[in-house]
Amino acid sequence: MPDAPAAAPLSLDRLKAAFAQMLGQPAAAGAADAPTAPIDPCEVGPRSIVEAALFVGRPDGAAIPAVQLAGVMRDVSEADIDRAVDALNDSYAGRDAPYHIERSAAGYRMTLRDQWRRTSERFYGRVAEARLSPAALEVLAAIAYRQPIAQRQIDTLRESASGPLVRQLVRRGLVAADRDASPVAYRTTPRFLALFKLSDVSQLPRTAELDD
Repeated sequence: MPDAPAAAPLSLDRLKAAFAQMLGQPAAAGAADAPTAPIDPCEVGPRSIVEAALFVGRPDGAAIPAVQLAGVMRDVSEADIDRAVDALNDSYAGRDAPYHIERSAAGYRMTLRDQWRRTSERFYGRVAEARLSPAALEVLAAIAYRQPIAQRQIDTLRESASGPLVRQLVRRGLVAADRDASPVAYRTTPRFLALFKLSDVSQLPRTAELDD
């Protein structure tokens, strides 16, 4: 695999923006796309609390019962939670948001609409097979765009120790170590290319800063 050309230092946000571009998402995706309800920005009520709780979700991705949502607020019933969910879903549908709140016997869960699932699965769904955390995805982005790259360079880019995350990516077969290099350098693997449906790393999307 050819070495990437030398370039000026990049921010981690720019690397993640390029990954978002590869998924067909706006480069500025993030806070601007987070679900927000058209309410007084100073108001904190059942609707905004329900939205925030469901947007964050549970670590295991399970639905959150209405009784649990109501339990964190004073004088709020399960029926109030259900009405708040209805209002939120109406708001999302009115602005063609890609997400909605899904009801089930277990409770409520914010999820992507069916027509958006394919876009999500192109990256997150496939990489989920490797059970990668957001931090591991950051490291993967750094390696993909800066390969071959030494661990200390990744640490500098992230401003955080990355050793365990790099080793996790190696175990998952997404990156490999070039132990003939000094210091040891890391590159992406054919498995990485397969996951992202690329024939070569040159097909990774570029941003203006990446091309400087």
